[in-house]
Amino acid sequence: MVTPYRILCVCLGNICRSPTAEAIFKAKIKDFNVEVDSAGTAAYHIGSSPDLRSQTEAKKYGYDLSNLRARQITSQDFEKFDLILAMDQQNLENIQKLKPLSCRAHIAMLDSQSVADPYYGGAQGFTQVLKQCEVAADQWLAKLIKQNKVMKK
Repeated sequence: MVTPYRILCVCLGNICRSPTAEAIFKAKIKDFNVEVDSAGTAAYHIGSSPDLRSQTEAKKYGYDLSNLRARQITSQDFEKFDLILAMDQQNLENIQKLKPLSCRAHIAMLDSQSVADPYYGGAQGFTQVLKQCEVAADQWLAKLIKQNKVMKK
């Protein structure tokens, strides 16, 4: 059996943006030999469910975040995952600081534009996160297929 390509989506607390990205990637890659997870750079919400506003918005578009739980990125993640995707520039910098010397993962931004943290805003921010994550997931999947990094099951 071929080892799956592994993607980790990372934001600050792992309750809004990265679990949304995780659920979207999982829906889009279900026919491919890919595993997806999410984590936060901070330990604010370890063990918590995604923000209810994220769950509500995701459910409107057919994504289920209800069984996801927040966790913090670990040093093992840099060896386990092939691709680590940061939601914004600050998290990218935090990931780079946490990266051990033996990092095998490619680290990049999810999108060329930062995915804004919707936590302190209204519902429209959660909609924007979802839409941006959908587009970025499609772009990453197309890129990984073109590079022969992911294969159909």
